[in-house]
Amino acid sequence: MSNQSASTASAHTASTKSATLKIDGSTGEGGGQIIRTALSLSMLTGIPIEMTNIRAGRAKPGLMRQHLMCVQASQQISNATVTGAALGSSSFRFAPSAIRSGDYHFDIGSAGSTSLVLQTLLPAMLFANTDQSVHSTLSIKGGTHNPLAPTTDFLQHAFVPALAKLGMQVNIECVQAGFAPIGGGVIKATITPFMRRADAKPLHLTERGALSNIALVASVLNLEYDIGKRELASAKSVLLESGVDASLITTRANKLDGIGEGNTCYAQVTHECGDHLHHEIFTLLGEKRTSAEKMGYRLAGLVKRYLFKTDALVDEYLTDQLLLPLALSGGGEFTARIISQHTETQAWLIKQFLPVDIKFEAVDEQKTLVRVIC
Repeated sequence: MSNQSASTASAHTASTKSATLKIDGSTGEGGGQIIRTALSLSMLTGIPIEMTNIRAGRAKPGLMRQHLMCVQASQQISNATVTGAALGSSSFRFAPSAIRSGDYHFDIGSAGSTSLVLQTLLPAMLFANTDQSVHSTLSIKGGTHNPLAPTTDFLQHAFVPALAKLGMQVNIECVQAGFAPIGGGVIKATITPFMRRADAKPLHLTERGALSNIALVASVLNLEYDIGKRELASAKSVLLESGVDASLITTRANKLDGIGEGNTCYAQVTHECGDHLHHEIFTLLGEKRTSAEKMGYRLAGLVKRYLFKTDALVDEYLTDQLLLPLALSGGGEFTARIISQHTETQAWLIKQFLPVDIKFEAVDEQKTLVRVIC
């Protein structure tokens, strides 16, 4: 949080801290994202929350195991008072105290997403103290590569580099991979307390420069190594046919450590952006009865849509995840390919806690200017 936004948020907190903020968990997208972001912001601002109608529109409403872990882990790092949180709960209350830096270990107890638990805790840990020599670590056990959640690869190669542009120092290690239904994966995040430099300027990620590289990566866990090689060959072939310069494409196949079985492939697309490089990650998880060649074809299709259908810099999933870091670090703006209901819900929730404005200004059907004003 910038000095200015920190003091503004502190003043905001001081006037509202005693009042519990009531949040309808069925608002907007109505999923687990509301739970996670509300917990993050409650810890950061000190504002107690009462959440109701949790995941009310889902086939299995209420708190699932990974959501409950988000509540329990948040309770531990912020010494919070919690009532009503249990598997299947449709409501709970959460009243945080002081965030404590340290070394924490959490086990989801299922293949639930380690990434989503980490993203709940990360904002709070960045502001746990102001001594940059004191790092915190979070070790989380569960699923590292999950459907409908950012994979560890996405966090490492898209989210963390974006945070670095804001001066936020986070390192994420995939200690052991874990896929559904077994899980058993472990990630470890090392977090340096954030202090925004006095001369730092709001982030601007609006213009896409020259294409620098497309890195194609395929990984297998206790499956035939050839699966990954075939995925890469298929994806590269499609990109070459679409006119991408062969010198810009690199490929790498990996064998992962862990229990169970799984396959994932991703493309890291890197463009120049002023003085920075900007990375977008497109990920797929292997599916039974879907050939490696088809997986590669689908991965290349995601890359082609980004390269040729828009000149916006930030794609859908990173758009969701940039809003809160920008709101905490002094604001900024970026161009987004699409504004999803997830993004709209995230913007609404951030504004319930922080005195910021978040605007979406359509440029064309495939490009929106997102402005976070602190």
